[in-house]
Amino acid sequence: MTNVALNRNWRASASRAAKRGLDVALAVFLLIPGTPIIAVAAALVWAHDHEGPIYRQIRIGRGGVPFKLCKLRSMSTAAPGSTVDTTSRTDPRITPIGALIRKTKVDELPQLWNVLRGDMSLVGPRPQVPREVDLYTEVERDLLSVRPGITDYSSITFSDLGDIVAAAADPDIAYNQLVRPGKSRLGLFYVRKSSVGVDVAIMILTGVALIHGPSARRGVTAMLRWQGADQALVEIAGRKAPLTPGVPPGADTIVTSRVMCPMGRAG
Repeated sequence: MTNVALNRNWRASASRAAKRGLDVALAVFLLIPGTPIIAVAAALVWAHDHEGPIYRQIRIGRGGVPFKLCKLRSMSTAAPGSTVDTTSRTDPRITPIGALIRKTKVDELPQLWNVLRGDMSLVGPRPQVPREVDLYTEVERDLLSVRPGITDYSSITFSDLGDIVAAAADPDIAYNQLVRPGKSRLGLFYVRKSSVGVDVAIMILTGVALIHGPSARRGVTAMLRWQGADQALVEIAGRKAPLTPGVPPGADTIVTSRVMCPMGRAG
C-alpha cells in the first residue's frame, strides 16, 4: 500500500473516530436536560391511555443491519393496525399529546440512546423501515454505508413531511413520489461530503428549523453551494417550487406501488 493510500485511510479512520467521539459527547450532554423532558413527556403519554410510552420500531442501519429505534409513542395503541409507514399530520391515530411531542420533536429524544449504543449517529441519513429499504435502488443503497442519523439535510428540507402527505390518499406513495427523490439525493450528497464540521453545522440548522423552517432551509442551501452541490440539488433543498412527483436516484420510473416485482423493482 502506498503512502498516499495509507494517509487516506488514516484520515478516514481519524474522521470516523472524531465523529463517534462527538456523537457520544453530545448525546451524553443532551441527555442531561433531555432525560427530565423525556420523563415528563412519557408520563403524559402514559396518562392518556395507560399504555407504554416508549415505541420501538425495526429500522435498517449501517450495512443493512436492523436495529430497534426508540421514540416516545405519539399514536394510540387502540387504533386499528396499519401498514402505513409515513405519518400524515391528520392521521387519526395521533393522540393530542402525541401531536404536541411530534411538533416539538420531543418524541425523537429517546434516539439519543440509540446514538450511545452505536446504532445511530446524531447526523446521517434517516433510518428507514425494511419495507422502504426494500425499494432502494442500487444507487440509494450507498445510504447504508454510514450510520443513520437523528437529523440530516433532508430532515430540515422536509421537516413538514406530515403536511406534505396530509392530503394524499396513500401517504406512503406520496412520500415515495414527492419526498424520497430529493431526500435520497440529499442523503447521498451528505455521505460523500460528510465531516465533523458539516455535522456541527447541520445540528445548528436543525435547531433553527424548530423555530423557523425557511431560515434553516436557506442555511442548507448555503451549505450545499459551499460544498459544490449542483444547482438542481440546491433547488431541491430550497423548496422554492411546489413538490411534484419525481424519480429516485438510480431509478427510471416514478414509484406507483410498494409491491415488489419479480425483478426486485417497485411496481
